[in-house]
Amino acid sequence: MQAWQVHENGEPSEVMRLEDVARPVPGDGQVLLKVRAANINFPDVLMCRGHYQVRPPLPFTPGVEICGETEDGRRVIANPALPHGGFAEYAVADAAALLPAPDSLDDAEAAALHIGYQTGWFGLHRRARLEAGETLLVHAAAGGVGSAAVQLGKAAGATVIGVVGGAAKAAVARELGCDVVVDRRSEDVVAAVKEATGGRGADVIYDPVGGEAYTQSTKVVAFEGRIVVVGFAGGTIPSPALNHALVKNYAILGLHWGLYNTKNPKLVQHCHEQLTELAARGAIKPLISERVPLAGAADAVQRLGDGVTTGRIAVVPTGDQA
Repeated sequence: MQAWQVHENGEPSEVMRLEDVARPVPGDGQVLLKVRAANINFPDVLMCRGHYQVRPPLPFTPGVEICGETEDGRRVIANPALPHGGFAEYAVADAAALLPAPDSLDDAEAAALHIGYQTGWFGLHRRARLEAGETLLVHAAAGGVGSAAVQLGKAAGATVIGVVGGAAKAAVARELGCDVVVDRRSEDVVAAVKEATGGRGADVIYDPVGGEAYTQSTKVVAFEGRIVVVGFAGGTIPSPALNHALVKNYAILGLHWGLYNTKNPKLVQHCHEQLTELAARGAIKPLISERVPLAGAADAVQRLGDGVTTGRIAVVPTGDQA
């Protein structure tokens, strides 16, 4: 079969190589899956660079999220067991963790309904306890992680402010349903959010960026607000001033979604049921900006790492890029 292999760490476009390799052999409790679509995530970029908390042995195949097909023909959503990731024709995954792919979504959409949406659901509902009528601010609102949070926030009855970088991403954020869109490249984020909220600020802030975005968050978080720290796509890990959190009376909440798979896997299943229901009634729908063939994976991973993509890019090994 064909699979992308990383033999040394570096930029994805330089270290990912498409090679002919043997099909992976499932271990105990694992199943072999034919990859119908693989969603590109920022951890794929970080793993190529050697900067992710999980460091699979070299050589490895990236791709942490797929829609696959079991030997008996079932469509499932899975996180492949590294080093045999999803940017390949076949992958392996733990049988106990397979989730049914919703009938309402195609393969690429189903592949994207997992990590980003699970992270959003746990961040907004489990950690921040977002309530209807509250104001949610989402950084990088046009990206894969941010777009999921925007849709989930709207489905929960929140007013959503999306922060983006550039006019094209602003247009995407509006299409996603953001009530207010702030372009950080042409607007003062802090001033714009304060104006949009009458000076009150946002009740919940969803931050997958870190760096300057986190600093802005601390300036626009409302009384009893919650900042959910999801990741550091901006490359800089902020050092929060806890005296500031005390004086302004807000909470800083960390979210590591992957821990729920071992600490409370039943909640992951419950979340998937909630997401499937929301997808069935059209309240959420993964934003797939591109479907690329297997040969295009390295370029697509690089573009995600360079911050020039919107929504999700799906790698479709079967050749169906419609």
